[in-house]
Amino acid sequence: MKHDPASAIFSAIVAAPFGAIGIRTVAGSVHELVYLPPRFGEQGAADPAAAKAARQVANYLADPDFRFDLTLPAVGTAFQRKVWAAISAIPRGTVRTYGQVGKHIGCGSPRAVGQACGANWFPLVVPCHRVTASGGLGGFSNHDDEHGFHLSVKRWLLNHEGVSHAPWQQQSIFS
Repeated sequence: MKHDPASAIFSAIVAAPFGAIGIRTVAGSVHELVYLPPRFGEQGAADPAAAKAARQVANYLADPDFRFDLTLPAVGTAFQRKVWAAISAIPRGTVRTYGQVGKHIGCGSPRAVGQACGANWFPLVVPCHRVTASGGLGGFSNHDDEHGFHLSVKRWLLNHEGVSHAPWQQQSIFS
């Protein structure tokens, strides 16, 4: 893997079957997790918070039943935090639609739920990949190109967790 100068913004980068996961820390706390394409190489942790997060990301990638135990800062709006709490309660191997999540939290707008999912600072820890459209995969990380990198990540994550519905098993660029 080639070193990308943009990797300097990350406190650690963990290799993943679909590329990598960048970890940003600020003042000793995990600040953000980012899905990165394959051109990013692994990068050792710059601080203890990044090291802990990197270990936990690697553990999840090896075992979909792994449960994260990271202290995360309170970010986002009250509505986003409500959506993220509902998403965090979705069991591994299960999906909910944007509409189902919206109904669960008392919001009738699947689009608003989708926007909150796209604004998630901590993917994997807050498993927004477990939320799909009613008629298929839906978007992911504010991207909806069905052949693009981010939806391929979503397909990989759902397969990793044992979800086996055809819409995300097909057209993945990752096996």
